[in-house]
Amino acid sequence: MDDRVQLVSDGEGLAVVGEPTAVERFLGSMGLLASSRDLGLSRLGSALRTGEGAARAALEHATQSGRWVRLTPESAEAIKQFGLMESGTPGVSHAMAGTPGSISSWLQVETGPGAFLSSPAALAGAAGVMGQLAAQHEMRQIKDYLARIDNKLDDVLRAQDDAQVAKVVGAGFDIEDALTVLERQGQVDDDTWSTVQGRQQTITDSTAWATLRLDSLVERVGRETKVGPLTKAVKEAESKVANLLAVVARCFELQDGLDVLRLDRMLDASPERLDAQRLALRDSRQKRWERVAQKVEHLMARLDSAAATASSNALLHGAASRATVGSVNNAGITVDDFCRPLGIELGRVPVEPVRWRDAARDPAQLRRAGAEAGRGALVVTGLGAAAGVAILTRRVGGDDAKQ
Repeated sequence: MDDRVQLVSDGEGLAVVGEPTAVERFLGSMGLLASSRDLGLSRLGSALRTGEGAARAALEHATQSGRWVRLTPESAEAIKQFGLMESGTPGVSHAMAGTPGSISSWLQVETGPGAFLSSPAALAGAAGVMGQLAAQHEMRQIKDYLARIDNKLDDVLRAQDDAQVAKVVGAGFDIEDALTVLERQGQVDDDTWSTVQGRQQTITDSTAWATLRLDSLVERVGRETKVGPLTKAVKEAESKVANLLAVVARCFELQDGLDVLRLDRMLDASPERLDAQRLALRDSRQKRWERVAQKVEHLMARLDSAAATASSNALLHGAASRATVGSVNNAGITVDDFCRPLGIELGRVPVEPVRWRDAARDPAQLRRAGAEAGRGALVVTGLGAAAGVAILTRRVGGDDAKQ
């Protein structure tokens, strides 16, 4: 029995290749078996048409299997012990790990011609398949998110006032059909590809539409300075942000599906260009994440600022202040749910509402309340007018307030 396995990483995922039992025991020893997926080594045949004869023979060896797992920060740190080395394929590192005498500690690391995926063509092919698996992993995460938010997504899309966005429904049908063809047939035929490749513009335009609407929510909240209109603007943002982020998430899911199909086409048609395509798609996905992260960070910064404004006027506007803070925190939950499957961490802390009693003891709140209500009267809810007037009289305006 050969306990050696080969490790291949592209920074996002880890492929483990070797005899099935060795692969399973290695992943089990790392606590990664349950979250792993079949690598699909049969898909590498096209990438090895011009590869080394030894690599081709190894690929066709019936005992070889491979599994892939998405790397987390913890698992990425754990595999450093195996000394993965940079290969000739950009962004891809690999090593051989063995267990002389004990399957519980995978310590022996070696590289060389005996490695199963040692040729540039084989490594590029493996990286291409890993890119597909990474995109499919993100698609599953987004599907789970869309199921959790309990929105009828197609209804949301059709209800938008932009006809282009409604086309996302049709794009979804075409791309999902093409992915089914890939799963059943092992490749995407020319007719299927010709149907879906034109859907890119729909996805791009609809993503832009949704992110521009997020910007408009930011501007709307930012224009308001008085508590009443501000509360209304924040409430509107709370009600709209979930639908807009659902549109963005669906577009991201479909974009990942297109990326899977593109890599499959390249793997079959032009394996020598596969690695360039993989890196280009990876860069594009990273840029999508960064753009949307900036949008939602800007949105939450504006909403948190609105919550601070409302809280600073809690003495006269207690109910509105609490409503504003509640809406902002609800929007924050919505944003966090959206960001989680994309691996975006905002690090936002929920806003705590200001209690009326605390506001009544805050000199700054009293000054603002006095300026807004006038020096002689204070309309109060929560404690009673007499107590509020007494507090205001003692702390605002000095001798003038006693008159």
